[in-house]
Amino acid sequence: MTRISRKIVSAAVAVFSVTGWLYARQSALNPEPAGLESDRQYAALMAEDKLLQLREDSIAMAMEHLRSRLRTEPESRGRISEEILQLESRMFAVRNAKGKLVDRINALEQEWVLSQLEGSDSSTETEAADTGTDAVLPTIGPKLRNLVYNGYFRKNLPEAEHAVLLRAQSLEIRAAELLHRYFSDYDSLALLAPLYEAATVEDEAVAIYDRFHALSETNRQLADSLEKVWNYVFDNKSYAYGYLLDKLDHDRLLAEQENRLTEAMQRLAGLRERTISDKVADYCVRKCVALDYEMDMARLLGLDAACDSLAGVRKRVEAVDFSVPKIEIVERFFVEYDSLVFSKTPHYDARHPIPECRIYARGTIYRILLGTFSARRPVSIFKGAYPLWYSVDDGKWSYYAGGFATLAEAEAAQELLKKRGFVRPEIVGWKHGVARNYSQHPDTDARTYRVEVLDAAELSEPIRAAIAAIAADAEVSKVGRNLFVVGPLSDKETAEKVAQAIRQKDDNLEIKVAETER
Repeated sequence: MTRISRKIVSAAVAVFSVTGWLYARQSALNPEPAGLESDRQYAALMAEDKLLQLREDSIAMAMEHLRSRLRTEPESRGRISEEILQLESRMFAVRNAKGKLVDRINALEQEWVLSQLEGSDSSTETEAADTGTDAVLPTIGPKLRNLVYNGYFRKNLPEAEHAVLLRAQSLEIRAAELLHRYFSDYDSLALLAPLYEAATVEDEAVAIYDRFHALSETNRQLADSLEKVWNYVFDNKSYAYGYLLDKLDHDRLLAEQENRLTEAMQRLAGLRERTISDKVADYCVRKCVALDYEMDMARLLGLDAACDSLAGVRKRVEAVDFSVPKIEIVERFFVEYDSLVFSKTPHYDARHPIPECRIYARGTIYRILLGTFSARRPVSIFKGAYPLWYSVDDGKWSYYAGGFATLAEAEAAQELLKKRGFVRPEIVGWKHGVARNYSQHPDTDARTYRVEVLDAAELSEPIRAAIAAIAADAEVSKVGRNLFVVGPLSDKETAEKVAQAIRQKDDNLEIKVAETER
């Protein structure tokens, strides 16, 4: 494992340690209501939650043990990597089950709290604490630790607005769960990256690569969902609190919140493209702003328990480290190329027969088809060509020579074979495991193009979106440390459009349109 990989794993461990509060039902966000613990269904769900947590902890310990063995037992790297991948799949299943359980527990808690509110008709007058703000004397009834569930909001908001506020509060747990799942997937990505780097077998590397990109896509979707949920929560809570403060003529608190939000947006502008995700950063930063606003409301209404609860949540949100680095991997190809040579000394015999033609799941390779026969052929008919390969399809034996990285190299080898007396050598190419006979089915439009973005450490989401809008099927690959390649693109006009779109998003980037080598 390289130094960079160790840093990635260390970063993932750090993230896991500060985001653990987000799981286990998010009790800090929705404190367990007193009295509900006697409900049998609730108790059963809580017991199941604890059991799943024990399973998660057990799997995490096993994975950590295997990671240490991966460093100390390099000779067993393949087997240990496979065990880690199996545990990672089990961890994913456990966390998915916990997510569903969280939804059931939160629904039961919210239903119980609301039933208690509806039953508390004999509200009492409560004076606000002396907190340095202009105190009010609202009729709030029983003081609850969850700010929104206190009776003041039900009594002083229009019915429709109160219903929306309750809906926004219920989605708080959804936002926190999305954030936790995002960081859980980040932990898995941090584990997969060094495993992919260390893989020595193509099948193993392909499985890890596919899993990595599936998780990356899941995280992209989670960030999108978080943005949508959080905007709903923030906008509707802000509206409800603003409505009440305006009703109470508390312009000063409204002005303070506006200033906090302005500062937060300025901070987010400076953080753009410099965090694990702009959308995750937006949630964490604006969540703190929202919590400050809610603590102002709680102090104003004399809801000390709610204020204390919100202060605890703020500390935990503020501790989330969203500045950890993004994790990316560069696709590796395990293709082994061979130039064509001729030798008078036989390379193949009964003890060392011609090997079976290897088909690579990733990458491109060209070979020369020497002939297809109804039965196995002796080595002598191939005139000392080396290396040779065979494949059997529908009872037919096909023999190939060489292994070339480009079509041009294969064409040169084809001409050499013709000069050596081979009657009809044909070029066959495999691209990501799919074969094509270029001699029988020539590529009439083989010329393709690509766009190279040089000296770029990262490509922003706006740039990626601009590329996708023009060439949705084109791949965006990171080649080396500071080079991104967009392609293949079918024509030069499309490539120029992609290049221009990238320039419009960032005119400081060095961009080049190049013809792809055949």
